[in-house]
Amino acid sequence: MTTEQSDAASGRAGSASQPATGDTPPVATPDVVVGGTDTAAPAGADGTGADKAGTDGRADTGGKSRRDDEAGTDNSGTDSGMTDSRAEPSRAEIANAGTDGKAKAGERDGEEPGDPWTAFGPAPDPVLTRPRRAVRAVGRFLVHEWTLAAVASLGLAVLMTWPTLRYPRYTLPQDYWDPSLQSWQLAWSGHILLTDPGQLWSSNTFFPEPWSFAFSDTLLGYAPAGMIGVGPEDALLRYNILFVLAHALATFGAYALARQLGAGRIGGAVAGASYAYAPWLLAQAGHLHILSNGGIPLALAMLARGHGWSLRHGYRPRRRHAGWAFAGWLVAAWQLSLGFGIGLPFAYLLAGVVLVSAVVWFVRRRRVKRPFGRRLFLADLLGGLVFAAVGAALAVPYFKVAELHPNAARTLGDIQLYSPPVSGFFTAPAESRIWGELHEGARAALPWHPEMTLLPGFVLYALAAGGLFFSVWRVRHRLFLLAGVLVTMSLAMGTRFLDGRFTYVPLFEHLPGWNGLRTPGRMMLWTTLLLGLLAAGALTAFCARVRELAAERVPPWPGPWLRLATLVPLLLVVVEGLNVTPHLVVPRQPAVMRTVDGPMLVLPSSQNLDQPVMLWSTDRFQRMVNGGSGFTPNSQAQAREVTVSFPDFASVDYLRRRGVKNVVVLRDRLGGTPWEGMLDRPVDGLGVTREEVGDAVVYRL
Repeated sequence: MTTEQSDAASGRAGSASQPATGDTPPVATPDVVVGGTDTAAPAGADGTGADKAGTDGRADTGGKSRRDDEAGTDNSGTDSGMTDSRAEPSRAEIANAGTDGKAKAGERDGEEPGDPWTAFGPAPDPVLTRPRRAVRAVGRFLVHEWTLAAVASLGLAVLMTWPTLRYPRYTLPQDYWDPSLQSWQLAWSGHILLTDPGQLWSSNTFFPEPWSFAFSDTLLGYAPAGMIGVGPEDALLRYNILFVLAHALATFGAYALARQLGAGRIGGAVAGASYAYAPWLLAQAGHLHILSNGGIPLALAMLARGHGWSLRHGYRPRRRHAGWAFAGWLVAAWQLSLGFGIGLPFAYLLAGVVLVSAVVWFVRRRRVKRPFGRRLFLADLLGGLVFAAVGAALAVPYFKVAELHPNAARTLGDIQLYSPPVSGFFTAPAESRIWGELHEGARAALPWHPEMTLLPGFVLYALAAGGLFFSVWRVRHRLFLLAGVLVTMSLAMGTRFLDGRFTYVPLFEHLPGWNGLRTPGRMMLWTTLLLGLLAAGALTAFCARVRELAAERVPPWPGPWLRLATLVPLLLVVVEGLNVTPHLVVPRQPAVMRTVDGPMLVLPSSQNLDQPVMLWSTDRFQRMVNGGSGFTPNSQAQAREVTVSFPDFASVDYLRRRGVKNVVVLRDRLGGTPWEGMLDRPVDGLGVTREEVGDAVVYRL
């Protein structure tokens, strides 16, 4: 035994025989000198002394070495056991020197010696300043799943709708008829709410008809955006930005719903992409009120989150949150404000959910005290009242329109005209980059292919079919989802499925407002969402299996092929949603529209010709007879018929009695219309003045 080992043994024996007191501080004994740095460990009260110190010192050195390795620090000397070239003093000398030095320092300072155990205690948490706390909070927010999901949804929307944002002030997707109408709607709602909110429903078009803003879906929920900017170019820019954002919200909303129900990230991404970029939606590129559907899955996700419910885990009371439930009702109300075209079925779905919840509460009220919780019950009550109030307030103008204009009502004949056959579920619209040309013959066999090409995607069909047999959802939940798919498909067929006697016709005849929906094929929105949830269940189970296979590897990490396999379904869904949607240049606003006052009539006039005229009026919003909507009021049809002979005594007298002061004739639009040649007619004896303004002619009555 060496001298140092004898000393250490004697120290252990002495420590074991003499109890430690508060007057004598423990003696720190170094274990080894590495690179000239002393690494010491205290002698404990249990008598382990130097042995324990040596162990602790080596552990600490090893831990430091590992930390340095992780940080990329070069510790080659330490790892190889290299020491300082200077002669190493004995352990006793170092211990005595350390003790003497500490004692002398204490005597000089007049303080008690410090406790050496503090060197081995955990470092205190640093006290962060407000800027550092803010930076840390921002960092956590930026890498949060929902932030990344929102950014990814927005980036995908920009790419999948390109070139919408290339020339957003001059072009519109698909065509410039309905998009021009909707651009005007956005501008009108923002303008009138800032200037005269009481006149919201009496728009500047269809003069002198009241409630004219309710002649079609209003997109009223976008009114805050309409408050920014003035004129046609700003109206186009606003429309194109919202067009892209609508796709992003649809992706994010469906992703959130799938995740809340229990799907994994890849499954949620497939559900989101398939819902927003299903091929059948490409035929709806000119209908912003149909594409603005992201509030539906987002509201359902919030409501499920607020009630602590998921498809995979069931009802978990501890996860209830009244705030999320109330927010879900608000999002649902906002979605309803965008239009009844897709909002009405959503409203009836929520009414059914409320009814089922009430039955559950009634059944469980004796077994479980307040099964929904008081706060959650109040959130549902208040949120449901807000939703109902918004729906009722929006419905009043439409009931007024139905009362004043019986010709606006839909008939079963209209429904039959737009009801698609079974082949429509496997036919893609012409705007599909992948299937457009291949399905040209199938589209030709459809009576009205823009509303009958209802393919949600062959990849989605395949993934959903796989989800019936291999999924994280329970079997009964898969059957419920399958039943929902079949029911919504039968509704989308309108009168084509058993003449609609047991599906669409009862809803058309008995549910208030349902007779205003003339295109049953848009029920495909719900089919697509349910198919996406089936696919999400299958992909979540597949990714779980990939993790199990990866756990058997050394190291347990999925190989590149396995990781790629989980992304292939998402890539295929996105590729199938690629489009060749045209982006047409909108006719420029004639200068006369910025100078002539209303009430006015712009000729020639028709459904399609009037929609750009509505857009051109967004500078001044002067009153005009022109307007385009889902139906033609009798007064407008009469004005068009009478003015075919304009200018003559009968037409001038009729317009004066209607309150029209100016008639604007656009030269370059007269060709091929009933008004062709009207500029050659004299105005003598009519009390009418004629003025040339650029490419237009203004008749002042």
